[in-house]
Amino acid sequence: MRVGIGYDVHRLIAGRRLVLGGVAIESELGLDGHSDADVALHALIDALLGAAALGDIGQHFPPSEGRWRGADSLDLLRRVVALLAERGYAASNVDLTIVAERPRIGPHAPLMRERIAAALGLTPEDVSVKATTNERIGFIGRGEGIAALAVATIDRTP
Repeated sequence: MRVGIGYDVHRLIAGRRLVLGGVAIESELGLDGHSDADVALHALIDALLGAAALGDIGQHFPPSEGRWRGADSLDLLRRVVALLAERGYAASNVDLTIVAERPRIGPHAPLMRERIAAALGLTPEDVSVKATTNERIGFIGRGEGIAALAVATIDRTP
């Protein structure tokens, strides 16, 4: 078993849709970024890559490459799953925390768990999605951005 940790943060801006954990959420503000800017999945991708000692999301999907502009982060996650499989690894458990003042994540967490589990080839019971606020402290607390942290375990496949 190997363990990886991931972190990502993006600023909130007008004129972008908000996607978290592979789920589009109704919001006046969306996350700014080269792809769909899904901080939750980006943190998870980094955790998986870190567990396998395969670098980080920027190495595999650089923002300098136009083909990743507007990319669906669920697709990026599936590509990372394939990369892990090529190296003889598969995810066994993930734990994801989204840090945001708003929107409320709880109502969306079950669908996030389902979508993430499907991309990883796991069951929703192997995927944890939870949220916390930043207690109105700092840029997250002022509603200027959203961050996410992830821990992933991977195992060698037979």
